[in-house]
Amino acid sequence: MVSSEVKDPVEAYEGILEHPETDRQMIAVGIDKGVKAVGLVVMWANILLITAIFSQVSLRYLLNQNYPKLDEVQWHFYGLVTMIGISYALVTDSHVRVDVLHMQLSRRTQRIIEVVGILCLLVPFIYLMIDQGYDYFYESFRVNERSDSPTGLSARWAFKAVIPISFVLLAFAALARLIHDLHALMTGPASEREGAGLRRVLLVMAVFVAICVALTFLVETTEEKLVIAMFLSFIALLFSGFPVAWVLAGIGVAFCGLAYLFDNDLMLWTGLESTFTGLDYLTLGAVVNRVYATMSNAVLVALPMFIFMGLMLDESGVAERLMGSMQRLFGTVRGGLAITVTLIGIILAASTGIIGASVVLLGVLSLPSMMQQKYAPTLAAGVVSASGTLGILIPPSIMLVIMADQMALSVGDLFMAAVFPGVIIGFLYLTYIFIIALIKRDVAPVPEGAVRPDWAAVNDVLIAVIPTFALILAVLGSIFAGLTTPTEASGIGALGAMLLAIGYRKLTIAKLVNVLKATFNTTAYIFAIFLGATVFSYVLRELGGDELIEHVVLSTGLGPNGTVLFILFIVFLLGFVLDWIEITLIVLPLMRPIINSLGIDIPGYGVVDEPALIWFVILVAVTLQTSFLTPPVGFALFYLKGVCPPEIKLMHIYRGIIPFVILQLTGLAFVFFWPNLATWLPSVAY
Repeated sequence: MVSSEVKDPVEAYEGILEHPETDRQMIAVGIDKGVKAVGLVVMWANILLITAIFSQVSLRYLLNQNYPKLDEVQWHFYGLVTMIGISYALVTDSHVRVDVLHMQLSRRTQRIIEVVGILCLLVPFIYLMIDQGYDYFYESFRVNERSDSPTGLSARWAFKAVIPISFVLLAFAALARLIHDLHALMTGPASEREGAGLRRVLLVMAVFVAICVALTFLVETTEEKLVIAMFLSFIALLFSGFPVAWVLAGIGVAFCGLAYLFDNDLMLWTGLESTFTGLDYLTLGAVVNRVYATMSNAVLVALPMFIFMGLMLDESGVAERLMGSMQRLFGTVRGGLAITVTLIGIILAASTGIIGASVVLLGVLSLPSMMQQKYAPTLAAGVVSASGTLGILIPPSIMLVIMADQMALSVGDLFMAAVFPGVIIGFLYLTYIFIIALIKRDVAPVPEGAVRPDWAAVNDVLIAVIPTFALILAVLGSIFAGLTTPTEASGIGALGAMLLAIGYRKLTIAKLVNVLKATFNTTAYIFAIFLGATVFSYVLRELGGDELIEHVVLSTGLGPNGTVLFILFIVFLLGFVLDWIEITLIVLPLMRPIINSLGIDIPGYGVVDEPALIWFVILVAVTLQTSFLTPPVGFALFYLKGVCPPEIKLMHIYRGIIPFVILQLTGLAFVFFWPNLATWLPSVAY
């Protein structure tokens, strides 16, 4: 399972301390509070970002004025929020980690892993970014760098100063975690001091290292050996439970060092050929420039805005109103409650796109009623899990925003390309529920005393649906019609979600703060993986990893369609152990030259750039949707388990998702055999 749960650092450690706090422990708690205080101030920049986007759109359409300063202010706020947010995410333990094995270890072993990870993986990366980031800032300050636009913002160096400052803050956050862990290791209960768990982990790691060494003999050059070792090291350390972002970053720095050694004395000691990559500490400084490019990426500004929009809509009570009104409408239909959950899942997908929030919300609202109406636990669990994951595909989807950035495609094109595949999968869900309810009448019975719906029920549904539908139409319609960029539409959507919450009298200061915190954390841990993937992919490409992967894939001789199927199969398998973020940031960019080289011809009905790439990305997106439902990493299952009634066991959830995974793969087959399901809408929209 992938974990990104937000915890208070003081509460997390308070329960394990048997002795009074030492001075060092007090220092760590003080650092935690300081980092959190900085984060709680900076997170309000998201409100300023919404204001800046709305102002820019208003000025353009009302006064026919365009201000480059407002464009730049937007990504300045985005860069500030994301860079400061990574420290906040560290002290609140919000970073994504693969904890399938990690959860089985003793608390003591977990802390040992974290101490080793901080010292060996995170600290070298922090040092690199502070040292090289300061030089990057100072050079900008020395030449008094300004905006590229004559009417843009001055003092570009002030924005670049955020890089070293944010990593100094991250260094303090890492120090606090280190103190907490060391204090717990020295003073924790005796029951936590057993080392069996650690010995098991070390044994597994030793076996894995042996496999790595064996595999390196399958290739000839030193670069290829390092590439294989780099990938396998990533997989091995991933299962240690240390945050994914810092595993990626640390491995990137470590293998840069190895490449440097192989370029110099180490090749004489080992007898291996030199890599001739030129990788060293100074060339790795290019990562800082890439980090800045990510901070100033206007496309990615949409990321926190769509997250904010989704979380705010959840707080506005949209799902509760839809559930109540639709239950009345479908009350006498066999399987009506399951159909209601699926329809609400589709609406939430098009309005929120936050998978964890959607699964939990649907589970809390529907599972008690389903159990009361004697639904089969497997069907109930499967419907909620599958319906809650539709947001990863149906636009506006944060995954599609990131995919567009990584593949250099239009966000609007990907949003349009995902509409029909998303609707098809939703329709397959509804069809399955309807058929299974007719065939097996005991799995989805009609509730006793159900009353046939009247026009009042229809009216209630319309009242509940229309405001949300209007917001979805405003966001997606403005993008599809070319009236706004996806970034501008995301800001409008965030503002619209706030206005809906105000109109429903659901918005309070406390709820606004909660939404801002959740947005801050979610954006931060995604951006942290961006940073780690930047280091990892840079070193991988310098070692020739992209060329090696392209050679391996194309040498299969499967032809264009066979090669695409082979890649999708690999992505599907990776989805069992990796989250969509890692696959999107590491694997997907490596596939672009491969797909371009296949010469896939997709007949078009209009004009669209790179239809084969758009088709391929949507295929990957549909495949990745299954990763939310496939154990062990399918965290939609674990989100659901956390809110399930006691009569629904984990085995019910596993069995329940099987038909829905098959339905998702059926939807994938539709898009594979009929590519125009993905390419037609973007080709005729402009």
